[in-house]
Amino acid sequence: MDQDQGQHHEHHLHLPHGPSEPTHHEEHVVSPRIYLVIGATLLVFTGLTVAASLVDLPGDLNAVVALAIACIKMTLVVLFFMHVKYSSGLTKLTVAAGFFTFIVLITMTMTDYISRAWGRW
Repeated sequence: MDQDQGQHHEHHLHLPHGPSEPTHHEEHVVSPRIYLVIGATLLVFTGLTVAASLVDLPGDLNAVVALAIACIKMTLVVLFFMHVKYSSGLTKLTVAAGFFTFIVLITMTMTDYISRAWGRW
C-alpha cells in the first residue's frame, strides 16, 4: 500500500499578485439587490423601447431613440452583469478598445454607404 494513498497532495500554481500582475483585482461580491435593480431597470427600458416604437416621431428620430435606449441597456449589462465595473483597469481598457474598434468599423461602413451614388447608375 502506497504511503501517500490516504493523503491528499494539492499542487497550486502560485502566481504573483499586485503591481506585477495587471489582471489581478480584489474580489467584489455584488448583492442580489443590485441585480434585481438592474434587471428591473432593463425591463423599464424595454418598455420604453416598445412605447417609443408606437410613437411616430419626425424623420429618423424613431431609430435614434431606439438606438439610444439600446445603448443604455447595453452599458448596464456590460457594467453589472459582465462585472466590468468591478474589474481591473486592463479589463476596462480591453472593453473600451473593443467598442472603439466597433465604432471605427461602423463609421467606415456608414461613410461608404452615404458616399454611394444611389439611383444614378
